[in-house]
Amino acid sequence: MKSFDPNTLSIRELHGFLLGSVGPRPIALASTINKQGIPNLAPFSFFNVFSANPPIMIFSPARRGTDSSTKHTYENAKQVKEVVINIVDYDMVHQTVLTSANFPEGVNEFEKAGFTSIASEIVKPMRVNESPVQFECKITRIIELGKGPASGNLIFAEVVRFHVKDEIITDLGKIDPEKIDLVGRAGDNFYARAFGNSLFEISRPNDNNMGMNKLPKDIRTSMILSGNDLAILANEPALPDETDINEYKLLELHDLFIKYEDDAVQLENELHQHAKKLINTGLILDAWKTLLAFNN
Repeated sequence: MKSFDPNTLSIRELHGFLLGSVGPRPIALASTINKQGIPNLAPFSFFNVFSANPPIMIFSPARRGTDSSTKHTYENAKQVKEVVINIVDYDMVHQTVLTSANFPEGVNEFEKAGFTSIASEIVKPMRVNESPVQFECKITRIIELGKGPASGNLIFAEVVRFHVKDEIITDLGKIDPEKIDLVGRAGDNFYARAFGNSLFEISRPNDNNMGMNKLPKDIRTSMILSGNDLAILANEPALPDETDINEYKLLELHDLFIKYEDDAVQLENELHQHAKKLINTGLILDAWKTLLAFNN
């Protein structure tokens, strides 16, 4: 593993490492307005939600890496402390990228990108009609992190009203991750799409799980089971009892034990391979019984 001192890297190099490793990042398509009423629309992937009570989002229109100049979004936010954060889905990602061009001040990015602007209910900046979720926000704080190239400017935005398209809400009143089809920013010119096979679900851990430190050493040091496999095993509250293990061994693993009765190394390997398949199909207790059968 290579180690780096940020102080010895150029801004471009450091920026590349940061953006290439921290991602995919959600994208805030921020709509602002200046005191003359001129709108601006620009995307920022230094963005996330940081509080639900109160509902606070933070995004950072950083200074340009070339000349340290500030962006129109940042200047607008200081003049009119309101913003609409429009969430970006796959159907609008190319239009969103168009808004990131360095247009002169006064150019309407809604028009340049072909977005439909609609009036907000509480704040002055317009919303992007194509966005699946639109957050109207009051700007509560702005923190400058530096004056040099690529220095961040944190904009704290408190949500005062938000709008969600009907078609992405489930019958349970939640947002369907398949239907919202979100896009995230990666390094260089790469993006990620949260859709289809790229989505997966992990339940919250059991509060009384045994933890990785309680796994038997021969299982914890397995050359076949991955860290994820071991974590799934460790989420169980306790090991199966010996009676269940022996019964499973006789009924389900009999053929393996007969086949490799003279080759303990291969038997253990086969048991771990079989357990891995069981973990991948969600049969965690059966996987445990398979692994523990080796020493029973």
